[in-house]
Amino acid sequence: MPGGRLDYAKLGLRVGLEIHRQLDTAEKLFCSCPTVLRKDEPHLTVLRRLRPTQSEVGEIDRAALFEFEKGKTIIYEAYLDTNCLVELDEEPPHEINREALDIALTIALMLNSKPVDEVHVMRKIVIDGSTPFGFQRTCVVALGGSIEVGGKVIPIQHVGLEEDAARKVGEEADVVRYRLDRLGIPLVEVATAPVITDPEEAREVALAIGRIMRATGRVKRGIGSIRQDLNISIEGGAITEVKGVQELDLIPKVVENEVLRQVRLLEIRDELSSRGLRPGDLKAEFVDATQVFAKTASRILRKAIRGGGVVLALRLPKFSGLLSKEIMPGHSFGKELADIASAISGLGGIFHTDEMPAYGVSEEEVRALRELAGAGPDDCVVFVAGEKEKCLKALRAVLDRAIEALEGVPRETRMALPDGRTKFMRPRPGAARMYPETDIPPVGITPEYVDEIRRRLPELPEAVAKRLISDYGLSEKLAWQVVDSDYLALFEEAVRETGVPATVVATVLTETLKSLRREGFDVGKLGEGQLLELFRLVGRRETFKESIPEVLKWLCQHEGASAREAVEALGLKAMSEEELREVVEEVLSKEDELIREKGMRALGPLMGAVMRLVRGRADPARVRALIEEGLRARLEGGQKT
Repeated sequence: MPGGRLDYAKLGLRVGLEIHRQLDTAEKLFCSCPTVLRKDEPHLTVLRRLRPTQSEVGEIDRAALFEFEKGKTIIYEAYLDTNCLVELDEEPPHEINREALDIALTIALMLNSKPVDEVHVMRKIVIDGSTPFGFQRTCVVALGGSIEVGGKVIPIQHVGLEEDAARKVGEEADVVRYRLDRLGIPLVEVATAPVITDPEEAREVALAIGRIMRATGRVKRGIGSIRQDLNISIEGGAITEVKGVQELDLIPKVVENEVLRQVRLLEIRDELSSRGLRPGDLKAEFVDATQVFAKTASRILRKAIRGGGVVLALRLPKFSGLLSKEIMPGHSFGKELADIASAISGLGGIFHTDEMPAYGVSEEEVRALRELAGAGPDDCVVFVAGEKEKCLKALRAVLDRAIEALEGVPRETRMALPDGRTKFMRPRPGAARMYPETDIPPVGITPEYVDEIRRRLPELPEAVAKRLISDYGLSEKLAWQVVDSDYLALFEEAVRETGVPATVVATVLTETLKSLRREGFDVGKLGEGQLLELFRLVGRRETFKESIPEVLKWLCQHEGASAREAVEALGLKAMSEEELREVVEEVLSKEDELIREKGMRALGPLMGAVMRLVRGRADPARVRALIEEGLRARLEGGQKT
């Protein structure tokens, strides 16, 4: 396995996807506020503390309780003109947005899913602060269905409609800040059955579902508008939910790393079993080790003690060497414990003897610590520093997770990181987190309503790709790139209205924008109006296609500016015929020796020299024609003399 590919079939890999996409509606799901994200300063703030409540069966969801025990205070930032009392839980929600329901049902029918007879809105407990009312409103609009990917039928479990959460904009100490502009934007959710058996297959399925959503022309685009959650398990492991994978190409890496994590956790389980460890051996015996580090050179420990904090330690019997074991690239089992301890206590992390001496902790201090904790050679000691209550929370979390290690893989929710690794978020929620929303009446889905939506279904992605190939002469690769780009409608409008060749428009909207994104330009700032204006300038020969990358870079750096302003600022306005002739003549005059030596074969080098001077301001075909004309005149003149 190290250095080689995991055998996913042998491991029994199963992946289920939950694809969430913001719908491009005028209003939010349960109020009439606009679905726009703000960048200016908020008009008001509201402070809240959220608490878990019992479900209708008298249970408290463990994930909700976990979030509550963090003791966070939430500050919500809102706008007077784009937020309302519904979002602050001071007014009952309005009826469900029928525009959003139409789009969700459209996506469901395109996936062969069967609409429900009646839509019932539910409350899903969420008290991480992302909603001021402590829950998320969600509903199922269709059940069943399937999509074929690579010749394999992927069953659809359900298609849902829910409100997006507020977005986190800051966190310090025990305070978290959320902005309410995103809260309530309609999200469609498509959940697949856990039949995906390979990381790359997971990406392909997500791509296929995303294409269906985009085909409606009614979904938002850009980072944050689409999120993939993955439910991943292997034989002998446990279902782990990984939330918030935003990049499609990151999905295989996330699956690979989670499978590796579960494999390594099962190895740790087996090793602990072979060492004879039993759950009863792990005890909540927390030792005050502050005096051991009274004169420590460790900056972190010294700062905590001087600030009135303590150093507490916990012995983990028979865990020696296991906390340093890597379970994901660059992520050890000790880091796994640290993430959980930090999430619960708010401390920065943990120390453990598998990595000591280090961080200013001396070998003598490690010996004294181990002696104080009663640790033998096969034991590991975990210690933390800070406020006593936080230290106790952290070590209790470490102890609980160490006990879970005897079982193997815990059921938990993890957050996807930009590098494809994952980080602990909270325990997996249970059925206790769902209960009916009593403030919103059910919505009947009649056969007539479904038939009306069915008559308006858009083309399926495969049909669109074939049409782009036949109608516009695109290659199959470029056609699919347009289908996947979120710019299909703009592509067709630009070709229809500007006269710019379809291949040029398609290449700009796919490959050029992708290249600029890789260079670090925020192409998400480019509006369709700016792009269309740029194509119009090229179509009217006021600038040329060679100028497009530079114009787009400038627009990314000057938000809100027009394409014409970019062209003028960059000096990329088309040259007159007279100006172009002067440049060509100047280059030819300087290259007499090259022309005498190579004759018409000098065309290539001369073309390069002229284009370096006029790129973006002249049509290459016209440049070539003028160079050929000048060359022939000189060569024929030389022959006559």
